Amino acid sequence: MAVRICRTSLRDAAVQRLGSFMTGCARIGTRQLSSGTSEAAAAPKATLGTAGPTAKAPHPSKKAFDWSHDSGWLFSATKLVNPLFALLDAEVAHRLAVSAASQNLLPREKRPDPAILSLEVWGRKFRNPIGLAAGFDKNAEAVEGLLGLGFGFVEVGSVTPMPQEGNPKPRIFRLPKEGAIINRCGFNSEGIVVVAKRLGAQHGKRKMEETASNLPSSNDDVKQGGKAGPGILGVNIGKNKTSEDATADYVQGVHTLSQYADYLVINVSSPNTPGLRRLQGRKQLKDLVKRVQAARDEMQWAEDGPPPLLVKIAPDLSKEDLQDIAAVALNLRLDGLIISNTTISRPDPVNSHPLAKEAGGLSGKPLFDLSTSILREMYILTRGKITLVGCGGISSGEDAYKKVRAGATLVQLYTSFAYGGPALIPQMKAELAECLKRDGFKSIQEAVVHLIERGTGIEDIKSETKASFGTAFLLFLKIIF
Repeated sequence: MAVRICRTSLRDAAVQRLGSFMTGCARIGTRQLSSGTSEAAAAPKATLGTAGPTAKAPHPSKKAFDWSHDSGWLFSATKLVNPLFALLDAEVAHRLAVSAASQNLLPREKRPDPAILSLEVWGRKFRNPIGLAAGFDKNAEAVEGLLGLGFGFVEVGSVTPMPQEGNPKPRIFRLPKEGAIINRCGFNSEGIVVVAKRLGAQHGKRKMEETASNLPSSNDDVKQGGKAGPGILGVNIGKNKTSEDATADYVQGVHTLSQYADYLVINVSSPNTPGLRRLQGRKQLKDLVKRVQAARDEMQWAEDGPPPLLVKIAPDLSKEDLQDIAAVALNLRLDGLIISNTTISRPDPVNSHPLAKEAGGLSGKPLFDLSTSILREMYILTRGKITLVGCGGISSGEDAYKKVRAGATLVQLYTSFAYGGPALIPQMKAELAECLKRDGFKSIQEAVVHLIERGTGIEDIKSETKASFGTAFLLFLKIIF
């Protein structure tokens, strides 16, 4: 009892300190801006055509503070908050982080991204290829705040048709030394109606801003930004745990949410919903994708057309499973695959951890090698014809670059962001840009195209085929002679 009371007291104190810190940062910004405005208002004004008071040049040592371009220190300051989050229960910390983002208490990135990171995918302009994976903002509460951190895109969800609580708590377990998390949340969701209202409001705000800006229309066919702001918004759709018709759940999600999405994701790979991963089978996946594509295409769309459709797959798949998924993706012209979701395996060094026995999906650094291997294999199987999104264990710009060199056009974070906070984002972008320059690439897409030109993986298959033929021929000669 004493331990529980102590833990509760620590948690309450940490929450109070976190709230005070983030509110303080917001007030500092407000005072800086207000101060600048007040000083400008108080300054003597000269009327056009009159001499007016003589303006004094600013002292060299008193350079005006440019709030819009000096946001770097705010990102660095968030590192002070991370240890406080560690004192909280994992789900309480997550809830607090989403709340902070929804109330615009997180820093906003005003600095331009490195030009080398800009790319075009699905006819949409991404300012950078680093995105936030589904699972962080499940109910689309903080889209604007999260995009403001400098992500190139944010994916909300998974969203289920009906509200559901998910699995019993505790259901999130930290493994900080391993840089990993085990979760068995089970699609806890407020449902598509609530999420649609939030996304609708965000979409309307975006439209009003575009109208108010009075910018001349661009002749560029590439859409600048997305439906929720300067970044791209993805919507990840799931099924209810008790649903008997999974396809109907996904179709309902498409009908309700696709109008607000820059891209859609069918999540058939969470390990925490019974029977969900069976939908990755060749026949089941083919039938599901065809039904969802039909549901999307029967809706009325503007000139920019319907949102691209992606499927998120598991890392715990056999080679035959991957071949089946690749065949479905190519035959039905799927717009993309996200590789991968969490794993039910417990690779080193997690297998010896006391929490390894907890049921659920493992994410974070220990997933990197497995998910990257599956990514590389899928790139080979799809012959570079399907856009791949690399997800799983990325914690640095170098990790993101390795995903790109394995065939990913875009990448997603989750666990590393949970541990590293907002400061990780500008750091990763700078590191990724440096990796591209180091190897002589001018863009992300050039690095991916280079894989196709070089025949990475495809040549390996040809080599394996030639080797197999050569072995068989030698065996034939031995039999004859």
